[in-house]
Amino acid sequence: MKRALAFALTLTTASATIAVPLIAAKPVAPAGTVHPDLAKVNDYIRAVGTMTASFSQTDRNGQMLMGTMTMKRPGRIRFQYEKGVPLLIVADGGSLTMIDYEVKQVQRWPIRNSPLGVLLDPDRDFSKYGRVVQNGDPNVFTVEARDPRHPEYGTISLIFQRRAGGPAGLELYGWVALDAQNNRTSIRLSNQQYGVAVADSAFKWRDPRPAGPRAR
Repeated sequence: MKRALAFALTLTTASATIAVPLIAAKPVAPAGTVHPDLAKVNDYIRAVGTMTASFSQTDRNGQMLMGTMTMKRPGRIRFQYEKGVPLLIVADGGSLTMIDYEVKQVQRWPIRNSPLGVLLDPDRDFSKYGRVVQNGDPNVFTVEARDPRHPEYGTISLIFQRRAGGPAGLELYGWVALDAQNNRTSIRLSNQQYGVAVADSAFKWRDPRPAGPRAR
């Protein structure tokens, strides 16, 4: 498996440019004002303690990878790729780790240094660093979030659908992450399940390095 297929959501390892069919978006509220949908997003983030979903990832050549996402706030997420893909992404509450079992390589970063940090921290206030953009469909909107004090952390654009019965009336459809080097990664979610039982052991992983620790 080539490194170009790595699921890159960190500042330095993004090696794939993933295309996502988004309509050109424009802000729907003037600068300095708070859009009411930001309050809904805050409510959604705080309401979702656990979540599982299927995900799909497409590279610049149209090649698609699929897998399962498991999330438990605060700070924990796992991207388990389909069989035959020797990559694993795990956040254990403090670090975001990418494990490449083919080359026996492990790379780690603080979660706060990743665009995913805004998704995993229920205490974040989107009204302070997010803005709503409309993509032309009244039932879909995007929240673009970045930390103005740390532009090196990159930007994440969370795509929401309005869905009655969903947490705060929303469904997380996916996201597009852009790091400081303009490496772009997009993820589409499906089969979202909320409030499922998720054991802490779901965020452990096997270390492939001969001299490294056996597991995390």
